[in-house]
Amino acid sequence: MHISFLLHNAYGIGGTIRTTFTLARTLAEHHDVEIVSVFRHRDTPVLGAPEGVTMSHLVDLRKKSATYEGDAAEHARPATVFPRGDTRHKQYSRLTDARIAAHLQGLEADVVVGTRPGLNVHISRQTRRGPVRVGQEHLTLDNHGYRLRREIAHRYTLLDALTTVTHADAEDYRSRMRLPGVRIEAIPNAVPEPVCPPAGGDLKWVVAAGRLHRVKRYDLLLRAFAQVCAVRPDWRLRIYGGGDASGNEEASLRALIDQLDLHNHVFLMGSVNPLEAEWPKGSIAAVTSDRESFGMTIVEAMRGGLPVVATDCPHGPAEIIEDGTDGRLVPVGDPDAVAAALLQLIEDDGLRHRMGRAALSASERFDPARIAERHESLYAGLVARAAGGRGHSPLRTALYRTRGTVLDGAYALRYRAADVLRKGKTA
Repeated sequence: MHISFLLHNAYGIGGTIRTTFTLARTLAEHHDVEIVSVFRHRDTPVLGAPEGVTMSHLVDLRKKSATYEGDAAEHARPATVFPRGDTRHKQYSRLTDARIAAHLQGLEADVVVGTRPGLNVHISRQTRRGPVRVGQEHLTLDNHGYRLRREIAHRYTLLDALTTVTHADAEDYRSRMRLPGVRIEAIPNAVPEPVCPPAGGDLKWVVAAGRLHRVKRYDLLLRAFAQVCAVRPDWRLRIYGGGDASGNEEASLRALIDQLDLHNHVFLMGSVNPLEAEWPKGSIAAVTSDRESFGMTIVEAMRGGLPVVATDCPHGPAEIIEDGTDGRLVPVGDPDAVAAALLQLIEDDGLRHRMGRAALSASERFDPARIAERHESLYAGLVARAAGGRGHSPLRTALYRTRGTVLDGAYALRYRAADVLRKGKTA
């Protein structure tokens, strides 16, 4: 099969980029695979180009490039196809509308895969007849605001399939979005086997990783670790991750470390890439988020041989961790429960070692080869269905396109009215 992935920016860094690269590289062992990046802002991908995969881009944002297009007139005009509810909307434009449309209209592929809601909408609206259309959701349905949920509700109907990273989220899409004819499958993210040996379980370090954002609740972890240090002052905590403009917590976390007198026990390590070599430097991993779309760091820690203490938040941890076997699940927002679970593993060397071995074994189900097989099976089935004339009929497609156009017009009028009202209040 010829499989084409459409990615926001393959030259940056992030979980969606990493998982797309892993999947594409694995599929490329048996198929013709390409990644088309809407934007390109640097010469080479931060994560390195996946072996065996063809890379291309649609809009060049490299300021020193001879083909730089960041100052193009059409790039200054807001996008009309990319949905306004997608958080990346301001980065898209009439130029990206046109470039993505031209790409999808001329695409010679068996399968085209979108990797975020806005691109899934482009695929549903602009792909020529022929390629199977698959959307990927890397965030939960509840992570999307009302505006985006309404916009994708009438556009995802023209997809052939939608994949989510958890069973819970797949069920949400089935029960709440009403997408007749769209196959909805839960396929978790793939995590490669680390090149370094797994943790031995004897180092007195707890490890946490992820962007320094309030949703990760590192403040909760610090308060829990203060309780741990009161009992076992010989243990320490490393937190890996950087902040971002949407919710950088570094300053407040440093202040809390000082307030709790943890400056000799807790260390903010900043961003590290790749992270896989850091997990074996600890013996326990901790995840204290209020919510997780999947829980990549949980799987990465388990692949490094660490048992994980995680909050039982929606949607991912409970689908990854078997409580009491390869890790511990504790209530959301409860620092006492986090501290108790950490101390249970700290005080019982045998339990910690057993759980670490169990975590390493259980994490094999996220091996890229196994995950790629599931995507491959889905794609092959959809291609066969389309070849047998059992895909979306031209009449159905025309009806849903018309319905989508009418609804888009209604939403556009509503947004313009809201903008006028907002400007009036601030005048």
